[in-house]
Amino acid sequence: RVMTTAIALETSKGNLNFAIMLGIILISVIFTINGIIFFIKEYLESKQ
Repeated sequence: RVMTTAIALETSKGNLNFAIMLGIILISVIFTINGIIFFIKEYLESKQ
């Protein structure tokens, strides 16, 4: 099961606290990946 489906399932079951926690984890993972990609891109551009 993917995160978004798990969030929807937990919300429909009425487990909002767990669904919100999963959402926060998902957003944290996305920001971390974006930050890593940004710094790699900046590093590679500065070497040119």
